[in-house]
Amino acid sequence: MRHLLAKLGVATAIAVTALSGTADFASAQGVDIYVGPGRHRPPPPDYNNPPPRFDRRRGCDAREALDVARSYGLRRARVVDVTPRRVIVDGFGRRGPDTMMFANVRGCPLLGR
Repeated sequence: MRHLLAKLGVATAIAVTALSGTADFASAQGVDIYVGPGRHRPPPPDYNNPPPRFDRRRGCDAREALDVARSYGLRRARVVDVTPRRVIVDGFGRRGPDTMMFANVRGCPLLGR
């Protein structure tokens, strides 16, 4: 009788262990419980408004040219000259002093180094 109860206890322990291991993965699709004011919040005040339009400026802003030059790896960049056709930025590259020229249109495309 003792051997039967011991075997039954071991079998129960194995079954409980096996079921608890599979319950973790099966409960991943279970019910979510949230405590607090609620999960669904109202949208922000400007949710239905269209995004702000960019100003109608034509050309490359000096700050924008500096940002583009820095993204190309130019250190200590500064704007040297702004003409109707181009914006010239000086700074230091990997090999020493470097100059970059950008077209004076929207987006500041690179003309040359």
